[in-house]
Amino acid sequence: MNILVIGAGMMGRAIAFDLANYSNFEEITISDKDKKNLKSAKKFLKNKLVSFNILDIEKRDYVKSIFQKNDIVISAIPYHFNYILTKIAIDTKTHFLDLGGNNSIVEKQRSLFKKAEENKVLIIPDCGLAPGLTSIIVRDAVEFFDYVEYIKIRVGGLPQKPVTPFDYQIVFSPNGLINEYVEDAIVLDHGKIVTKKSMTEVEEIRFPEPFGKLEAFITSGGCSTLPYKFKDEIGYLDYKTIRYPGHCEKIKTFLDFGLGSEKEILLGNQKIIPRNILINLLLCNIPKTGKDVVLAKVFSKGIKDNKNVELDYTMIDFYDDKNYITAMMRTTGFPVSIIAQMIEDDTISGCGVFGGEDIVPTKLFFQELKKRNIVINKELREI
Repeated sequence: MNILVIGAGMMGRAIAFDLANYSNFEEITISDKDKKNLKSAKKFLKNKLVSFNILDIEKRDYVKSIFQKNDIVISAIPYHFNYILTKIAIDTKTHFLDLGGNNSIVEKQRSLFKKAEENKVLIIPDCGLAPGLTSIIVRDAVEFFDYVEYIKIRVGGLPQKPVTPFDYQIVFSPNGLINEYVEDAIVLDHGKIVTKKSMTEVEEIRFPEPFGKLEAFITSGGCSTLPYKFKDEIGYLDYKTIRYPGHCEKIKTFLDFGLGSEKEILLGNQKIIPRNILINLLLCNIPKTGKDVVLAKVFSKGIKDNKNVELDYTMIDFYDDKNYITAMMRTTGFPVSIIAQMIEDDTISGCGVFGGEDIVPTKLFFQELKKRNIVINKELREI
């Protein structure tokens, strides 16, 4: 089988790295419209098993011809391309996966279920970290309990050495980050799907030193389809982003001023988009390199064998010094690569549009993560 990764940025490189080291694909290709990105990715990967091609997503006919040469395509480019790429994948009968992160786009992808089923194509959005890896953790918890009172997902990518003013490091698209901060979040609350404002309900969360006390707050995208999938199985479900203390209050001030808006405003004689200004400011003033860490906790509580118990999942993943791969690249890129490999070896089969929580076998998925030194620890307590 042949596989194509679209996007030669940080996540695309991580995906190709994992495929080159673990998969049995006959041909692995990474594509991007930017020659500099491809050149940099080629230097980073240093692997003869990976091919590099220029691909402009706007040239639809050419994109279709490239899809037809591949059995599986992974999108590692901004989420707003994923719907049209899904339609192309269905037309060309190519399995398709992406990193997701936007509820509206995933809903549109889900609407194509019948077409995907008819064309015998498997589409799996949201295969990154959160949603993605954490979605599969949620399924594992649901499978464990007889009744689930709540599941609370907490995830954050942070610099190991924070720098003021935001104590943050750019580990993925700034536009995607802003989107998580400004869009409403979906929450499951005892049978009802409700929305909550992002950057609200700040809480304290603790990790082992050197991290200690951190903060977590509501953001969009992390739950994705989980509230709909488990509407009748989980009492309460939400998602919060983890940051160093004070981050939420600081960044929220800029967003409250409207700097996250995508609506044009007139500045003198020129029309500008406030979000573009904020993105440029973030890129100019926040570190883009340095050693990072991904922290994740999934808290769950329910009934097992007539006993009230709590089951916590904890993951702490650090920057890979040997291969120069960030923790965010590892925990976002490797899961989608693993899922693609499960399709390749028929561990996952089916036709239609599914979330990882629908179709990925949890135990085998965790075993594959462990091979890559991404370890998820479980702690069970009777209460």
